Amino acid sequence: MNEFALYLRLFTGLLGFFQANGGGSGAPPGANKDTQLNQFFDSLRNEQEDGKDTLGADSAMGYLDSIGVGLEDASLFLVVELLQAPSIGEIPRAGFVNGWKETGVEVKTETQATHLKHLAGLMARERDLFRKVYRYAFVAGKEGEQRALSLEMALLYWDTLFKKPGQSWVGSSAKIDWLNEWRIFLQENWKRSVNRDMWNQTLEFAFKSIDDESLDFWNEDGAWPGVIDEFVACALILVRLSWRAHSEGPTPPERGRREGYYFNEDTTSQSGDEPINEKGGEERESS
Repeated sequence: MNEFALYLRLFTGLLGFFQANGGGSGAPPGANKDTQLNQFFDSLRNEQEDGKDTLGADSAMGYLDSIGVGLEDASLFLVVELLQAPSIGEIPRAGFVNGWKETGVEVKTETQATHLKHLAGLMARERDLFRKVYRYAFVAGKEGEQRALSLEMALLYWDTLFKKPGQSWVGSSAKIDWLNEWRIFLQENWKRSVNRDMWNQTLEFAFKSIDDESLDFWNEDGAWPGVIDEFVACALILVRLSWRAHSEGPTPPERGRREGYYFNEDTTSQSGDEPINEKGGEERESS
């Protein structure tokens, strides 16, 4: 056998070896990335404290810190949703591998941090992305098998989500701080837990109240949870006074009069009886 034939046989054998082991173009799409991500996940595990397929609290927090995720802002929920973590402070292997593989970014701490920073910028502007992150916060935020969030935890999560890099719950015209008003209302009037429907509908109400501070989109026959109906009944006074103080923009609608509030145009006081919430303040099951 001449030297060229020997070289060709050796080259062919090596090529077959690399292809069989994922090193050539014939490797199944994504197989190499799976291997890299699994190895990266293993490098993050504490073998004495973590399960084989789970990063526990300390390992998860260390990883989040390494990719620049703040534990007190909405970026926490962004990565929790991306990795489909079942709870805050726990990262599953499958969620880690599948989540990062779908992004297509390199398996490096620096590139993952850069990608999350990019997503955080999008989340601050794009409602669909924010909605996805917001809704998953309820899933990861519940304790154990609980079907609802405690009011204390829900308020904490709202404070976290409705600030940068999340989306601010402040009106676009008169700049009413709806989050603050919602917080005060619940602390004074709501003694129950927050179920999934109330959680999700609060976001939809937030989007609408940002765009339309007059609350003209709301009507008592709508499908809003009773707690939101009660909040609107109280908020209509604030709406009227805020529009009064707002020097620019369109004249507010006569919503207060239509819903039973009678305002003296020469003062900032309210007279007459408050409207009765025809739904009787009934709320959907919270647990």
